[in-house]
Amino acid sequence: MLNKIKTAIEKIRAIPLSKEIRVISHFDTDGISSAAIFAKALQRERKNFSLQIVKGVDEEFISNLNDDGVLIFLDLGSGTLNKLGEKKSDIFIFDHHEIVSEIPSNVFMINPHLDGGDIISSAGICYLFAKELSSENRDLANLAVVGMVGDVLDQSIGKTYDEIIKDSGTVVKKGLLIYPATRPLNRVLEYSSNPFIPNVSGSYKGVIELLREANIMNNNGIYKSIYELTDEEMSSLTTAIILRGMGKIDPAVLIGNLYLIKFHNKQEDARELSALINSCGRMDRPDVSLGFCLGNKKLKAEAEKIYIEYKQHIIAALKYVQEAEKISGQKYTIINAKDRIKDTIIGTTASIISRSPLYEEGTIIVALAYNKEKIKVSARIAGRNGRNVREVLARAVVPVGGEVGGHQNAAGCLIDKSKELEFIEELKKILDVETVKV
Repeated sequence: MLNKIKTAIEKIRAIPLSKEIRVISHFDTDGISSAAIFAKALQRERKNFSLQIVKGVDEEFISNLNDDGVLIFLDLGSGTLNKLGEKKSDIFIFDHHEIVSEIPSNVFMINPHLDGGDIISSAGICYLFAKELSSENRDLANLAVVGMVGDVLDQSIGKTYDEIIKDSGTVVKKGLLIYPATRPLNRVLEYSSNPFIPNVSGSYKGVIELLREANIMNNNGIYKSIYELTDEEMSSLTTAIILRGMGKIDPAVLIGNLYLIKFHNKQEDARELSALINSCGRMDRPDVSLGFCLGNKKLKAEAEKIYIEYKQHIIAALKYVQEAEKISGQKYTIINAKDRIKDTIIGTTASIISRSPLYEEGTIIVALAYNKEKIKVSARIAGRNGRNVREVLARAVVPVGGEVGGHQNAAGCLIDKSKELEFIEELKKILDVETVKV
């Protein structure tokens, strides 16, 4: 991959100043982190460019792109290669999603799936590009760590991310994956929703009782943060949470690596930053989190307000899902939220549901939400093992048309609203047949 990155640098450096460079990136944490890294690197190279953050790219979006300049896609593009091949533009793709067709001659792609190396996020790829471009860009490594955490790739770190973590100066510690790990425990536990701790989440009294049971005391009314706990305190608190969860909280997903990074000269929990950045994209304000990532400290306060509103939307979405009628079969559940859940948070909602103890390992969760004249479809797998949800969606869209992207355990597609019932019937048919085969 490094050789391809060097070739990409040669090609991008050779682009004349008169030619427009248009950078297009995805609106989630990995996409926005990628955009910030790439934008800063191009600025330092004194390149003229425009930057756009989008929900996704479909045929209509691609058709409306000018053919005059150079197009650079970040965290996007691997699922729309056929359509991109029809453009006259020179196209670069820095992405980590599965590749669904042959790469056209006008597309230069950097994707770990091509090389069989470590799977890293798009922000990681963009950082490797920026670092190779100039050693000055090592200060962008922390954004690559945020992108990694945002795409939940921190559970299988290879040599590539080991190096990026070293470059960033990130402090890594085993601990409870309840964020932010840098804030007082009592507050963090009270607002914990992932995991949801019975009689603790949302209850300050329950939090104090839990901490007392775990023998964790305050100092003049101030509790330690998670990353400040000793190994003994961490073990005691973990046991107390598992007992409160009555066996429904999986210890394997409760404990993992905490990533503490320097951001604007302040130590931050990478998971909290990831959630903050993601919320702005999902609430149609990616400009706020992008500006914050690029160094505007004042925008953090605005991002935090958006984050609070985002969490309120998530709570409302989960309440709707709990009460809504669902289409269920063996090892699958389809939730058609229509206009009751924002299309930008339907994927997050599906992810939260997939981690619920209500669904057994391998259950496919498919959630749909309206997006103007389109329908956003998000598919997730409960647990870590099961069918390839990207392949399931790819087969379901064949009769109705649509673009599919994602991974084996998390994928999405966009279809026309007029094809709603036809798509659901096709999806049910595929899932029922696959269940019989299994």
